[in-house]
Amino acid sequence: MQDDPSRAMEARKGSPFLTTRQAAHYLSLSYRTLEKMRLTGHGPRFRKHGRYVRYHIADLDAWSEGERRTSTSDRGEAR
Repeated sequence: MQDDPSRAMEARKGSPFLTTRQAAHYLSLSYRTLEKMRLTGHGPRFRKHGRYVRYHIADLDAWSEGERRTSTSDRGEAR
């Protein structure tokens, strides 16, 4: 498996907008998990381009940064 910097560089070679499957791969999640997070409003910000859902890499990075924890009991910041 690729490390984070190389995965980010690979993703940035093309468009900054990723499909659900590409975004899930970028975050090391399953695409179904990302779909469920989108449905419940707990996932990263996304955009609708017509009928297509797209994730911007900057939004994925910002969401991931907001999910940082110091322990398993840490609830993080209020949503």
